[in-house]
Amino acid sequence: MCFPRRRPGDGFRPLRSLLWTAVTGAVVAAALLDVRYGTFRQPDTGTLLGVSAAVTALSLTALLASAGRGARPGVIVCPGGAAAVASLACSVGLHLNGREASASSAYGAFEPVALLVVLAVTARRGMPVPAAVVTVGLLAAVIARPLALHVHEGSVIVSFVLTLVAVAVAGASVAARLVAADRRQREHRIRLHQRVDLARELHDFVAHHVTGIVVQAQGAQAVAAKRPDLVVPALERIERTGAEALVSLRRMVGQLRAEDSGMPLVAPVEIRGLRTLVADFRMRGVSSRLIEDGPTETLPPEVAAVVHRVTMESLTNVRKHAHDCRDVRVRVQVLPQRTVVEITNDGTARRATADGYGLKGLRERVTEVGGTFRAGATADGGWLVRACLPLAPAGTDGP
Repeated sequence: MCFPRRRPGDGFRPLRSLLWTAVTGAVVAAALLDVRYGTFRQPDTGTLLGVSAAVTALSLTALLASAGRGARPGVIVCPGGAAAVASLACSVGLHLNGREASASSAYGAFEPVALLVVLAVTARRGMPVPAAVVTVGLLAAVIARPLALHVHEGSVIVSFVLTLVAVAVAGASVAARLVAADRRQREHRIRLHQRVDLARELHDFVAHHVTGIVVQAQGAQAVAAKRPDLVVPALERIERTGAEALVSLRRMVGQLRAEDSGMPLVAPVEIRGLRTLVADFRMRGVSSRLIEDGPTETLPPEVAAVVHRVTMESLTNVRKHAHDCRDVRVRVQVLPQRTVVEITNDGTARRATADGYGLKGLRERVTEVGGTFRAGATADGGWLVRACLPLAPAGTDGP
């Protein structure tokens, strides 16, 4: 599983555009409403309301410009703090100097709407600790303004409604922030998991190719004196195997260096890759064959990749550890609900106290997709590696 190469939230761009269009329309409509009813021309409160609204408008413009340019979270908090201070200062000034004015003349439509927008952006994008302080200040500015001149039934109702709206806006912004943070953490974990998978792939591919090179070089040395005509073909195979190892190494290291890589590099996901792998297996005096049972051409890509990995690691271990081996058989059986791959050889296995890193990696890879894995000696003294894989990925419902 991995994320495609796109910026988080790209799928929500139309919704965001619609939301910002609605917000812009609400701010403009509130400003026109204040101008229409002369909010800023009132004799006792108009000047203070005009100054506060102007500072709020400038703060909103600066905040949206900073957020649009991708400014640092610490910078985004500053306009919100300025708007909160200006609005609270205006409320204090109204309380001290406007006692004779009516309570409804202490507020207009534009400033609370603009403060709510500032509140939403600050809580969503600002640096956590400063944003929390500024958010409290903005909430206080929105709630306190209707109560700046007089406290009576009408002003309390307006303040209560603004409290509900402001808390809802702040809660929605914080929730959106937490969802975005969780998505970033999940993407980071997935990228880390992909890097671990690529490291395993790197081990398997390089170990497979390098082991083949070593075995072919040893064989060439063994026959150099008696059959010099076989040395040149052996050297050609060594060159070809080394070139394949370098190609695999470059591709995988390139993906490990990429911060936002796409799908991780995996083994060939078609049965043809497995046929080529078994056909290219070379050991002196050893025959190898692939037995296919069932519709192997229909294997899902993720299952075929695991089958390829199991087979490749098993063949590498045959080169390393199977003494006196004469026959290697790879059997892939496709059943209605599962796939079974078995790799057997008749060589004498070197005794070990525990599985090596290759077998441990295979066991982890097989169990990750919901399968079972077994490796051990057979009754006739050979060695068997067996993996049973579900055709449906783990965590999904099969057909």
